[in-house]
Amino acid sequence: MPQPPRSPRPRPPHGSRRGAPRQGAGRGGGAAGYGGPGGYGAPGGRGGPPAPRATAAFEDRRRGRPPRRPRWGVRLATALSVLVLGSGAIGHAVMTGLDVGINRVDPFKDMKNRPRAGHGVNFLIVGTDERDKLTQEDKREYRLGGAPCHCTDTIMLVHISADRERASVISLPRDSYAEVPAHLDLLSRRQHGPHAVKLNAAYAEGGPNLTVRTVENMTRVKIDHYLEVDFTAFMKTVDAIGGVEICTAKPMRDSHTGLDLLPGTHRLTGGQALQYVRSRYVDGAADLGRMQRQQRFIAALIHEATSSGVLLNPVKFKEVSSTLLGSVRADPGFGSTEMLALGQAMREFTPASSEFASVPILPDSKPSPRLGSVVRWDEQKAARLFQALRDDKPLAPARPKRRPVAVPVDVAPQQIRVHVENGTRIDGLGGRVDKALRATGFNTDQAPTAGVVRTATRTVVAYDPRWDRSAKTLGTALEGAELRPVPGLGATLRVTAGTDYRKVTAVRAEDPYQGEFGVVTGDQVACPGQ
Repeated sequence: MPQPPRSPRPRPPHGSRRGAPRQGAGRGGGAAGYGGPGGYGAPGGRGGPPAPRATAAFEDRRRGRPPRRPRWGVRLATALSVLVLGSGAIGHAVMTGLDVGINRVDPFKDMKNRPRAGHGVNFLIVGTDERDKLTQEDKREYRLGGAPCHCTDTIMLVHISADRERASVISLPRDSYAEVPAHLDLLSRRQHGPHAVKLNAAYAEGGPNLTVRTVENMTRVKIDHYLEVDFTAFMKTVDAIGGVEICTAKPMRDSHTGLDLLPGTHRLTGGQALQYVRSRYVDGAADLGRMQRQQRFIAALIHEATSSGVLLNPVKFKEVSSTLLGSVRADPGFGSTEMLALGQAMREFTPASSEFASVPILPDSKPSPRLGSVVRWDEQKAARLFQALRDDKPLAPARPKRRPVAVPVDVAPQQIRVHVENGTRIDGLGGRVDKALRATGFNTDQAPTAGVVRTATRTVVAYDPRWDRSAKTLGTALEGAELRPVPGLGATLRVTAGTDYRKVTAVRAEDPYQGEFGVVTGDQVACPGQ
């Protein structure tokens, strides 16, 4: 039987940062290929969602230090979501003052031959990896060693549907192989012809303008608004709304960031949230796994903002949003009027209204002679993904509106092969168990058989020890079943149904794969019950 989730250890008040006990302890989860030992592999209106950047919230103000700028993840879309979602409940009296602190940048200046506008509104949201203002103490505390690259650490394309009922967030891997157009280099002041770079380097060479031009050339999606977020407000924002609830089915530990979580549900403070969204060494999925965790965080923050009452409290809302907006750079066309209009249209927005995807990539990208290791897009799949965005179509496959709350597990049920035996004399029991498991997503062979023993009172899951993670997932679905290791059994797990069988509990993988583009909706990656 899988162990029940363990609660995080108590944490001290925010004013006490040094010597705080870790939230949990555990081994980092590894990754293996499907069927292999240990489990499976990592697999318009105006408005849109960014997320702020991380900082030690209360100590900075107490000590009078300048805001910190730790390295961030894809949390930018989040903060703008908070801002946009709540604006409809606040009114013009509050909103008209919120954009005063926004620094302006014109990324569309002198741009020609741009893609044709589609339906809905598209935001390009970027965050930069700037650490030059951090003290040595800050770098040690947040494990942010090394020099900044003065490039975009995260790039996201956010599409708000024309009916304001859906937000699609597409992560663009920062190491994507890209071709930048001719431009004036900001550092050398020399004119450069078109050449190959990693996508995050476009900002270093040509700033927001070159970044927008490069993304538009790669996606053929016209960018309507540009948001560049300084992340010093990230931890303050998370703390201001009371933390964000994250759940995990396996231990998460990253010595590079200090992340240390046990399986279960955790309410993360701002500092813990920073560790969560920055971690790249939790498993073998590296930066792609980090993007998945950032998507889960965005979905959880949207849920927290829309369900906690923060957005309906003008004082609290202004506190949170003004902290965020003080570190935003945006195009001249984005301001409080646009935020208010979109917020009024999206008052019923929920995590289920958001969908998340990453650009499809080739499994074996060849290194570039000049750039080294790069991520290359699957051009055909990427073209279909961005065409759906231009056509304002949902990216996620249609699903039933009503479905049971699923328990998060480590291995996707679709990747677990199962054979069912009827260990009783109850006619048709094996067929019912097979059908129920398959309806939950398990890859059953649809050929249940009669067991050798017909007097089983308890349901048993027999499994090869090399597939123990898959067995735990199946055991979660068959609550109360005995997990029985059988060396040499192979990749197919065997269920012997006993008279104690009652039902199959719905389960889902933490990082479920949905459809051609691997799209998940916010409610799929949120904790159960959210």
